[in-house]
Amino acid sequence: MRSRFLTGFATAALFASLLTACDAAQPEAADQAAEPAENVELPPGHPPTGQTDPNAMLPTPVMSEGAALTWTMPAGWTNEPPANVMRQTQYRAPGPDGDGLCVAYYFGAGQGGGPEANAQRWADQFDQPDGSSSRDHLVIETTEINGMTVLMVEVTGTYKEGGMMMTGGPQTDLTGYMLLGAIVQGPDANWFFKFTGPEATVKANTEQFQELIRSIQGPA
Repeated sequence: MRSRFLTGFATAALFASLLTACDAAQPEAADQAAEPAENVELPPGHPPTGQTDPNAMLPTPVMSEGAALTWTMPAGWTNEPPANVMRQTQYRAPGPDGDGLCVAYYFGAGQGGGPEANAQRWADQFDQPDGSSSRDHLVIETTEINGMTVLMVEVTGTYKEGGMMMTGGPQTDLTGYMLLGAIVQGPDANWFFKFTGPEATVKANTEQFQELIRSIQGPA
């Protein structure tokens, strides 16, 4: 497993921390835990997800008091209804090779598993052209954002979307795909931000994804 900062992230994170100083001062226990069955009907009273202001701070619905994180949706992305109840927020990002999808997961206090194990499971959702393990191509780096530890994740290859364990349907192999992820150690559990799509699209939106992560704030 390789370890390095994602392009541009370290410098931006350092700059953000300097600004802050001046102003103030288990995915998943299994793959299916972070990718619950699609087409799950939203429960009555599920919070509305429409968002028209791309620069508005989005308070995220959670399952335990005091655990909420907030962040800013990147300009140019579209907020859409989450596909299932485990997805706290779901964004669509346009790009040169088709749309990418960014999803935020939160499983409740004490749930979700450790950052490194989740990063490895995300890597396992990819195949490599030479047949090598995607874990050997996984790029990770730990940083700090607004007082919270964040594991940044990057991997490319053929993305194995769906599958019986994940959605109850057939698996779709999507070649030339990329994943950018961030696992944020929140006050009571990890939060998982997973951005997948055609490699050219994800690369074109890398700065937007990093801006989203840098904007994350813990509960007041």
